[in-house]
Amino acid sequence: MSFRIREYHSADTDAVLELWEKAKSTGFEPVYGLAEVLASCEKDHAVVAVSGTRVVGIAVGRAAHEQGWIVFFSTLAEYRRQGIGSQLLAALESRMAPLGLTKLSMLVPDGQHDSNVLDRAGFVDRNHLSYFEREIPVSEKERAILADLGGRVLGGDLWDGIAGMRQEKELLERRLVLPLSDGALAEKFGVEPPRSIVLFGPPGTGKTTFAKAVASRLHWPFVEVFPARLSGDPRGLAGALRETFTKISDLDNVVVFIDEVEEIASQRGGEPPAATQGVTNELLKLIPLFRERPGRLLIVATNFIRALDDAFLRHGRFDYVIPIGLPDEQARDSIWRRYIPHSSGDAVDLAEMVRRTDGFSPADIEYAARKASQRALEAAVYDESGGAREGPSTEDYLWAIGDTRMTVSSEMVGSFLEDIESLARL
Repeated sequence: MSFRIREYHSADTDAVLELWEKAKSTGFEPVYGLAEVLASCEKDHAVVAVSGTRVVGIAVGRAAHEQGWIVFFSTLAEYRRQGIGSQLLAALESRMAPLGLTKLSMLVPDGQHDSNVLDRAGFVDRNHLSYFEREIPVSEKERAILADLGGRVLGGDLWDGIAGMRQEKELLERRLVLPLSDGALAEKFGVEPPRSIVLFGPPGTGKTTFAKAVASRLHWPFVEVFPARLSGDPRGLAGALRETFTKISDLDNVVVFIDEVEEIASQRGGEPPAATQGVTNELLKLIPLFRERPGRLLIVATNFIRALDDAFLRHGRFDYVIPIGLPDEQARDSIWRRYIPHSSGDAVDLAEMVRRTDGFSPADIEYAARKASQRALEAAVYDESGGAREGPSTEDYLWAIGDTRMTVSSEMVGSFLEDIESLARL
């Protein structure tokens, strides 16, 4: 179900009353009174989720010194599990952060369903009295730096949103998230948390998605560096890259991501030297400096790992070189389920669609799914002989699969497997 987040308007009062009554009907009396909630909606901070013209969720907060309190937080039952709750909490935090808050807290009646949303959003149950609080990961000063860099704090549910890819997720969870999220435990076992990693694999396999999901899982800000955008800087690409990393150094915690890194870290040598050689040299100097401080992780991704300069992949610069391959059968099943509309439900032959998309990347499956939906929509509107249609059919999906050119060829798969043998470090 599509929705958007916006500021609370006075005209939303009736919707707040509906959400209030729905919350009470679950058997859990809200902590704050209705009059107090309505007063905060008008005088403090409130955001709502809107589907079409209907308000389906709300988050209301107020500030007290350096601590923020969530006064009321609720979504309609039929709109849960859509990521609405996490986005409401993130939007409310964004609006309250300029007040200099260091903590965002919420009192929740025991057993209330919304506690699961709070867990995913990074709140911690402190004393088993359903008192939840969350350390705000980014100060007001850091938000200004992030805005300058084009960075942001991602929603806390991206990790769970990755469909399938169980082996890759488990590897990243163990190698990255575990030591970075619990430094004390890592130190106890003599584990040095990673500072930089390489993700490699065929195009369209989700390397960028994984990088964002790791930042989401850690609740760290995410900054993507685009060399193409820096190339027009008067200082040159190397100078702009150095300045960017200098600004990044002022952030306490951050995941920095560079996609298609082979464009600025290609093999050096040749006569005359390549135009990017100076940029490669600069990046090789920046990585050790970046690694000196804790609380930061550099993730670079490449579709062509063999194109990277030999010095780039040496031990000491990158802790892990991790392959991200094509989705297996279980992953393809999960990816398809993400794009099949509820109206089609169990009417489609999902097993056949999974079988027919062996060798497809996640991006290929998304393309085929959207192509099938568009075909079904046009047939429902313009084809008078098509009869009543509730959504895409198996026929629509199989047609779209057959009409989709796979991104990854068999030759690319063969090269990828060879690269895993010779270059991967897990």
